[in-house]
This record gives sequence, structure tokens and C-alpha cells, in this order.
Amino acid sequence: MTASDAITIEQAAKRYGGLQAIAPMSLRIKKGEVVALIGPSGAGKSTLLNMLAAIELPDTGTILLDEKTTSLYRNPKDLAKKAGIIRQQFDLVGPLPVIHNVLAGKLADWGFWKSLWSFIFPQEKQAAMKALERVGLSDKIYDRTARLSGGEQQRVALARLLVQNPEVILADEPVSSLDPARAKDIIQILVSLAKSENKTLVASLHSLDLAKMHFDRVIALRDGQIFFDRKSDTITTEDLTQLYQLTEQKQNAT
Repeated sequence: MTASDAITIEQAAKRYGGLQAIAPMSLRIKKGEVVALIGPSGAGKSTLLNMLAAIELPDTGTILLDEKTTSLYRNPKDLAKKAGIIRQQFDLVGPLPVIHNVLAGKLADWGFWKSLWSFIFPQEKQAAMKALERVGLSDKIYDRTARLSGGEQQRVALARLLVQNPEVILADEPVSSLDPARAKDIIQILVSLAKSENKTLVASLHSLDLAKMHFDRVIALRDGQIFFDRKSDTITTEDLTQLYQLTEQKQNAT
């Protein structure tokens, strides 16, 4: 591993019973890289992101975030500063105002009493306002979150991530529940934020067009293994056809 590596995976593997979710895999992602994960359903994308976020640990091998093994991040505050994850379900509390959901990004920094007090009198409001301005929602700060559209709720989740301010941003199918126009908008914001703040971004996507259009590097997974790892502008139609057709042929044969 070098000082410029944000993520290093060394022969990491994950199994759930008889299912090999991730086969022994080695991979390096540099600080500031913007990387898309693609592949058919069940390829291992979510499992890999969960391991990068230290939500799950590999059964064998190691995963390092900034030269430190994920299993050693026992302090939630330290982990929150290294990696943050955003998902397609948004993980927001609908009945709460937007400001409370955004400030949830600070919970790892705050103690129990400050966190509790903030539900009555929101703390560090300026941080929430600044984040909402960056995602174009400053006028929604006191709106009930459940009343926002799907695209707006995903922007709230992005603002929460900005407040958390992790070095590595992990996005697990962040736009799969949105229509194409809103999906493109969210990906543009996500990539722009990552690049402007020099964050490392790893996002799993079903949209091949979004992956090739907005990401510098694309890693394709199939059956828990790396099928290819290329610069986005070098990926061919044949690459993608093989990635998805091989899985379909295997399913049909079974």
C-alpha cells in the first residue's frame, strides 16, 4: 500500500453459508478516485461496499482504509471520518424535519446529551444550512422529510454525508429508485461534490450510461470476482455484453 491509496483490498473474501459472495479479491483505489462498480444483481457489489464501510468484515484477507485495517476501527467517530455510505433507501426518518436528518451526520462527533438536545434545539445549524445549499435544498430546511420527492430525499441524504465529511464516500445503488432524469442529477451532484472536496468515491450502479459518463474508472463484478477493471472511456460494448450474457447463460444452464 502507498500513501496515495485510500482503499487497499488484499485477498479479501466473504461467504454466507454456502454462498461465496466475494471470492478472494485484491484491489487498490487511490485517494480522490471516482470509481463505479457495475455488474449483474448478486455480483457482490453491496457486500463489497458493506465491507469497505466496516459494516461487515471479510472472512479472510484484509481491507484497509487509509493504511488501517477496517477491523481496527472500533471508535464510531474515527470510522465516520474515514467512510460514509449512502443507499437507495435514503435511510432518513420521514416524520422529522430535513434539518434533523442532515444533522444526523454529526451524531458520531456529538456525545449522547448533545445529540439528544439537538432533537429539541438543532445544533450547528450553519453546517446543515451550508450542506443543503450545496445540494440545492436550502429552502427545505424545516420541511417534513417525508413530504419531499424521492430526488429531494436523496439530496437530503447527500447533505447528511457532507455534514459527516468522510474521506471515502460509498454509494450503494443511490439512484436505482429514481427516474432517469433525477438519477442523472443526483449522480452529477455526487461526483461533483467528491471531486471538489477531493473525496474518494465508490458507487455501485445499474446504469451503464451513468457509470461511463461520470466516472473515471469502472470495476465490473461477476460472481463475487473482478470481471474487468478499466478506465471508463476504454470499455466496449463487447465488454458489457460478455459481463451480462455470461451470467444469463449460466442461469439458463442451471
